Amino acid sequence: MTTTNHLSKHTLPEDVSQAIIEMKAQWRESIGDVPELMAQIVSALEKDIQDIEATQKAGKSAWPEVSYHDIANGMVSSETVALIKRRGCVVVREHFSSEQAKQWDRELVEYVERNDFDNQYRGPGDDFFGTLNASRPEIFPIYWSKPQMEARQSERMHHVQCFLNSFWKVESEGKQWFDPSINYIYPDRVRRRPPGTTSNGLGPHTDSGALERWLLPAYQKVFRHILNGDFQKYDPWDAAYRPDVDEYVGGTTKCSAFRTFQGWTALCNIKRDQGVLFTIPLPAAMAYLLIRPLLDDVADEALCGVAPRKVLPIDEQWHSLLLRAKALIPDLNAGDSVWWHCDLIHGVDPVEHQQGWGNVMYIPAAPGCEKNSQYAKRCADDFKAGRSPDDFPEEHYETTWQDRFRWEDLTALGRQNFAAE
Repeated sequence: MTTTNHLSKHTLPEDVSQAIIEMKAQWRESIGDVPELMAQIVSALEKDIQDIEATQKAGKSAWPEVSYHDIANGMVSSETVALIKRRGCVVVREHFSSEQAKQWDRELVEYVERNDFDNQYRGPGDDFFGTLNASRPEIFPIYWSKPQMEARQSERMHHVQCFLNSFWKVESEGKQWFDPSINYIYPDRVRRRPPGTTSNGLGPHTDSGALERWLLPAYQKVFRHILNGDFQKYDPWDAAYRPDVDEYVGGTTKCSAFRTFQGWTALCNIKRDQGVLFTIPLPAAMAYLLIRPLLDDVADEALCGVAPRKVLPIDEQWHSLLLRAKALIPDLNAGDSVWWHCDLIHGVDPVEHQQGWGNVMYIPAAPGCEKNSQYAKRCADDFKAGRSPDDFPEEHYETTWQDRFRWEDLTALGRQNFAAE
């Protein structure tokens, strides 16, 4: 049996507050004039924020859109490419046919019902074990259904993932950091949110590290130009050192892979006013998040609300500038997919009495690097046994389920996704 987070090499400092105080002193010395650096960052972000505000005030979506057909045929315009790079997010229209997506949705329902999921579900964690009366979740902890695996190993998914990987600068600091033509599996779950749902949503945050972004040496290399006070050289699309980043053991947003983009695929039509995903479409906003705690109005041991083993939060008190750029996804059709840069601030809007379903499969882009290859190989063992992958709670519902996708059902591309060939 595998254990969650076993790949992480880092544990939290014994005295987190002291570690933060020492880090701030080192960063201030390295940067020099912190207020001047922040002024440069704010000036650069303000231009994009005003553009986003104007776009949305005109009744348009701030999310760039591209059709799968244009991606597959190399017909995406230079203007669209530039906009995606500036915003750090994109909607891929007709990634899969509406009929295919809706069929997958039906098959997922059949899969969980055939295997009596409602009476098996215990909730994610030891506190729930032994209790069979937990309500059906919105996020279903299943990973190896036929719909999920068919989508992951499809050539259409591969084409989109390679397109997204191409936005990154893969060669820098004298090294190639990943192969954009290879994608490895990062098995995640599905969401099924029924009509009538009332949800508080999920506040704006970033994944893939919170405290880690300030304290870990690999992240300090990722943000090296910011720490040198040279914001003009900072490129949020530079892959240098990102595959070297690990996270603290026990972190809430633990991810054992480097994802160029996070993403999900819609399994039904989804309206933009029904508690949907939003982003702050500013890839360089990470510079603001990193430097904001260094200003004099923040206590020396504080990081603007960041706490051990919690996601990195964005709130009105510290980040009001960024929140002006909040951008909901547009209306989606079944088969469309949405993608956002791994540093991008994102969240989920609240909803009351949701109209229609809100069903998605979470599938990111995890390109060809050693970190991702090693995780994919471990996922292969979990796949064969029907276990939950390492990055997720050890619920392991699918070990005995009928009609689970099998190793022999993999295509050549599917085996490559597991680093099997």
